Amino acid sequence: MAVGIGRLELQQPKTTSRWIVCLSAAMLAASTITCSAGPCAADIGSMQVRVDAWLEAAAKTGPAAAEGTSATLHRQPTPGGMATAEAALGKIPPEKVKALKDGMAQARAADQAGDKAACERALADVRRAIAP
Repeated sequence: MAVGIGRLELQQPKTTSRWIVCLSAAMLAASTITCSAGPCAADIGSMQVRVDAWLEAAAKTGPAAAEGTSATLHRQPTPGGMATAEAALGKIPPEKVKALKDGMAQARAADQAGDKAACERALADVRRAIAP
């Protein structure tokens, strides 16, 4: 089918099912080219959920802090930011906050390096830090 623009005629491309199938296959292949998860990624994810729940429970007890500037700018608190705030209020000892942050960072680094044993050791340290 030709479309006339002044004296110029442009051919419109024909969309065929073969073209759509090829494009879909290419998009599928491109979507699978992602960073592969390390050997400990699922464990890190579940531990992060546990740490976040533990921090939230700690935040609900004791005194509350004044609302900060970031809260008025519609920013969500990060688990690390919450832990720091809770430590400042005295709800969580600063050394425990440091142990949680360091342990999770070590676990992620070990996971990226493919070192499952080191990742599991770091997660065990985090588990001990949040144990009652």
